[in-house]
Amino acid sequence: MTMSKPEHTMPAGEFKAKCLKVLDQVANTREVIVVTKRGKPVAKVVPLEGPDSSSLRGSVTVLGDIVTPIKENWSAER
Repeated sequence: MTMSKPEHTMPAGEFKAKCLKVLDQVANTREVIVVTKRGKPVAKVVPLEGPDSSSLRGSVTVLGDIVTPIKENWSAER
């Protein structure tokens, strides 16, 4: 049996008014929000699986000097 966090419900009108705040809350707490319309579930806001997509930290590797100009002539073609 898999244990999961309980889902919280929110009326669509409240979700509309607080959308960006709710998205941040879901991303930070990993909780699921079910959006309802007239008391019936119509949508589910869930956190993305996998690494935090808001940060690129650690995704780039520097190989060598990236500041000093190279000593090679080149031209750009159209």
